Amino acid sequence: MADDDLANVLTAVGPRLRALREERGTTLARLSETTGISLSTLSRLESGRRRPTLELLLPLAKAYRVQLDELVGAPATGDPRVHPRPFTRHGQTFVPLTRDLGGLHAYKQILPARKDHEQAGDVRPEQRTHEGYEWLYVLSGRLRLALGEHDLVLTAGEAAEFDTRVPHGFANAGRRPVEFLSLFGAQGERIHVRARPSSASAPASS
Repeated sequence: MADDDLANVLTAVGPRLRALREERGTTLARLSETTGISLSTLSRLESGRRRPTLELLLPLAKAYRVQLDELVGAPATGDPRVHPRPFTRHGQTFVPLTRDLGGLHAYKQILPARKDHEQAGDVRPEQRTHEGYEWLYVLSGRLRLALGEHDLVLTAGEAAEFDTRVPHGFANAGRRPVEFLSLFGAQGERIHVRARPSSASAPASS
């Protein structure tokens, strides 16, 4: 690896670590307790003022339950194709659709089919809160979204968006896997709609 490529990779580690921590909804203090790495070192790593080493990255990869190369990444090659590496969290399968952990994150998420003895309304999905803003679009199946005190069932072609500081959780409301797209802005970024289809019932705004 060329010196410039190595420098670019190391420079990208800090933002990746910060985005991953915020995505997981944890704090530097909690991460320090989990990894044994001092609070000041973690802060300097995320800000880019501390050079990442294997001794620091290995416990972080273990704490986040990711492969080491997901923290380090790889230099850009000019290949526009995305090569996602699926992972599982809270019983859901996530397929990353973006390589860069900065800005908006795009995922395809898959919730497995409910088992025969499970009923959709028996247990409300466990809710979590964290910084950010999420937009989702259901591709197939029936997705139950517990958002604050509200319960919604979204089907194919339906979308929802919400501030992730509001308690939220997902569950499968049907008998087959649910697949949906998720755009997540760890810093509260939102998608920008540049054009809307015109219809008789929804005239275009001026």
